[in-house]
Amino acid sequence: MKLATLRTGGATKAVRLDGDVLVDLGVPDVGTLLDQDDWAERAAAATAENAETYAVDGAEYAPVVPQPSKVVCVGLNYRNHIQEMGRDLPEHPTLFAKFADALIGAGDDILRPEETGQFDWEVELAVVVGKRVRRARGEEAEQAIAGFTVLNDITCRDWQFRTREWLQGKMWDSSTPVGPYLVTPDELPGGVRPALDIRLTVDGEVMQSDSTADLLFDPVHLVEYVSTIVRLNPGDIIATGTPGGVGHARKPGRYLVGGETVVAEIDGIGRLENRVVEEKSA
Repeated sequence: MKLATLRTGGATKAVRLDGDVLVDLGVPDVGTLLDQDDWAERAAAATAENAETYAVDGAEYAPVVPQPSKVVCVGLNYRNHIQEMGRDLPEHPTLFAKFADALIGAGDDILRPEETGQFDWEVELAVVVGKRVRRARGEEAEQAIAGFTVLNDITCRDWQFRTREWLQGKMWDSSTPVGPYLVTPDELPGGVRPALDIRLTVDGEVMQSDSTADLLFDPVHLVEYVSTIVRLNPGDIIATGTPGGVGHARKPGRYLVGGETVVAEIDGIGRLENRVVEEKSA
């Protein structure tokens, strides 16, 4: 299944993609849906015959999970990106966080803060959690993965590297597109360890291109690792890291200055297309 959170009539609705229509699932967003133990059965049962539908053409998507209880991000998890940043392969995942206020929809504008001069892109495969788990292992960790989505971990590099901790470069308001769909593992080659082409372009120029098979720590390992530290709740997001090709690693560095169109996409999951606009302080 492909699930999304649709904006319509001043509200949001969880929907399932069914051909060229989106079928209303009777709850306000995908996070609310995932909080129900029978979410998969409920989503599968809705049809164009028994529920309201909306056209895919022209649909406006909210973040696939608008209010996750946590967004955990992984740094340095593609071998080629680790090498381009001049680092050794890590023994453990590097973790940082985002907050729900950073998330925007698949077609929303990315707000570039006036305080940064190094605004960078990072296309990522993101895990969406479907079960409440703590210290999950093996099959339990696999079953906790509701599906996958696309996330663009837009980063203020000058703020990221002000200190040894990365958080302040990663958590800027209205900077992180996520969506448009949550795609369940049964639709993807590799299932809960998907092997998919992943890429990002800026104004049509390819900046990143790789396969999610290059992940050093795969999605199941990340669910195991993160859930050891903190419980994972339905709707929580784990961004698995970005491949090589970020602007900061280029010589000279390349950054988003405003006006660009950034497209982040993963085959079989979906596409984020966002324009960069300058956010000015009040």
